[in-house]
Amino acid sequence: MADPIDILVTGGAGQVGLELLAAKWPAHIRLHAPTREALDLANPESIRRAFAERSWAAVINSGAWTQVDKAEADSAAAFAVNALAPAVLAELARDAKIPMVQVSTDYVFNGSGNTPYAEDAPVGPVSVYGASKLSGELAVQSIQPRSVILRTAWVLSPHRTNFLKTMLRLAGDRPNLRVVDDQRGNPTSARDIAAAIQRIALKLIDDPDAPVGTYHFVNAGQTTWAGLARQILLFSAGSGGPSAEVEGIATDQYPTPARRPANSVLATTRLTRDYGIVPRPWQDAVAEIIAELHTEGPPA
Repeated sequence: MADPIDILVTGGAGQVGLELLAAKWPAHIRLHAPTREALDLANPESIRRAFAERSWAAVINSGAWTQVDKAEADSAAAFAVNALAPAVLAELARDAKIPMVQVSTDYVFNGSGNTPYAEDAPVGPVSVYGASKLSGELAVQSIQPRSVILRTAWVLSPHRTNFLKTMLRLAGDRPNLRVVDDQRGNPTSARDIAAAIQRIALKLIDDPDAPVGTYHFVNAGQTTWAGLARQILLFSAGSGGPSAEVEGIATDQYPTPARRPANSVLATTRLTRDYGIVPRPWQDAVAEIIAELHTEGPPA
């Protein structure tokens, strides 16, 4: 039997982190996801202490400050977690000669145009959150060459707070929902993101020459938030869950402190080419989450 291999995971209580921990890994792989008390991404010394606890084979940074609107008023907190923490992790990974996977976001783009963003498309965040995540990307790229930046978008799962669970909760209380219909993107399963990260991390550990750089992972196909809401509630109704009529509205009818990219659609061809990962349709991912929630009971 192979000797145990330890992987450090940050953000273990988040949507992607929970799915990473729930995934089936090879028997010799051990994931360690310290609590926030044990590893506080806002505290560089806390990161260093956690990193020094054992010899790691890789680090997966799925932790982030994801409160997009609150970041506008608290940029220091957002940059501490989304920019400084990845820089510290990258430095530690470089010195330990281990690979790193950094989870990032579609918010690094400004949302212009109507075509999917390739990995090398010009970046230009329009929010503090997006700027902080881009700073994290740049830090990791410049400090640790053996790293993969994995951008994703519109993350959904049976866990924590997300758009899918919010729509189900609101549909339980209201017959009509007004949802933004002029922002397009790729709804994406946290479970599928975790599966992609798993394949990437294992390849990076096993193969010193594994491809590195920036990649995109999202489920296949695109829609608007209103289109996603309609599909969620259609699947929900088919499972005996709540449903409601969805009225599409313009972004300016639902103002928020942070600007959202109008076009969040990401191209995934590079990931398929280098890692053989072919995303499934977003509708299949949504149906799976709805079925799981229906089995567990009403969403919290």
